[in-house]
Amino acid sequence: MPGANPICTPPSSPVKIPAGIYTIGSTGTYQEEGPKKQVEIAAFWIEPTEVTVARFREFVSTTGYVTTAERAVDEETISGFELSEEEKKRFLSPGGAVFSPQHRSTPSDFDWWHYVPGANWKTPEGPNGDSASSTHPVTQVSYEDAVAFAAWAGGRLPTEVQWEIAATARNRQSNSRREPPKNANTWQGIFPVQNSEEDGFVGIAPVGCFEPNSFGLYDMIGNVWEWTSNAYTPRRDIETDPRVELSATHRTLKGGSFLCSENYCLRYRPAARQAQESGLGTNHIGFRVAYDTRPY
Repeated sequence: MPGANPICTPPSSPVKIPAGIYTIGSTGTYQEEGPKKQVEIAAFWIEPTEVTVARFREFVSTTGYVTTAERAVDEETISGFELSEEEKKRFLSPGGAVFSPQHRSTPSDFDWWHYVPGANWKTPEGPNGDSASSTHPVTQVSYEDAVAFAAWAGGRLPTEVQWEIAATARNRQSNSRREPPKNANTWQGIFPVQNSEEDGFVGIAPVGCFEPNSFGLYDMIGNVWEWTSNAYTPRRDIETDPRVELSATHRTLKGGSFLCSENYCLRYRPAARQAQESGLGTNHIGFRVAYDTRPY
């Protein structure tokens, strides 16, 4: 498999991203990625991989934390929708969003995502799916869940700017490239009808199975999207009121996932960004932890 590391055992020590002036943003692909600009940042540290299921299990075991996907659903969240009693029962059951494309009226017309009761970090595709592998990135975690883990670990979520700088890796990974990278877990083939699995994986991969970037960070591109601390804005030059940041309903995701493809979604590039509802987990979103000082 191109670019793959068959051992899949990356180092666990946080990586230091040096202070300096960096270029972020891109033009010519998606409007929300602009404008391209230079930013100056202080040094920070970031984990070399996404948080794994094993690490998240340790957090839950130690703290007794209950994730958003495992909690009772507030009926107010579905008020105003025309739902049958059966649908109400389903949507009020704890769960998460699962990628399960289903044909609608024509072969090319799909429903991509479905709410699946029982989908959570232990069973990301629902109770009828496989249990999460300990070496996979943890998924079906909301923004709140990611923040809680990061605080327990002594860190925080990276900002969007920090995440992008870490992913760009001294400009060796271009912000403007349009073809899928060869050393990342993305979708090969015609999305969503055919996946050639050229990278060796049909879905999520264990952390660290592909070569790191020049900072020594794994899976910054592809595999799973990652939460950042920033509220989502439609352009980078829109300043967000700090009060809005605290109560934002949507946060910014970075990095793309195993579902990003050349024919449908070019968001496996460092500059790419995506809005995500803060309170909803999916089976293709995870996170990693950042620190202001070296944690250990």
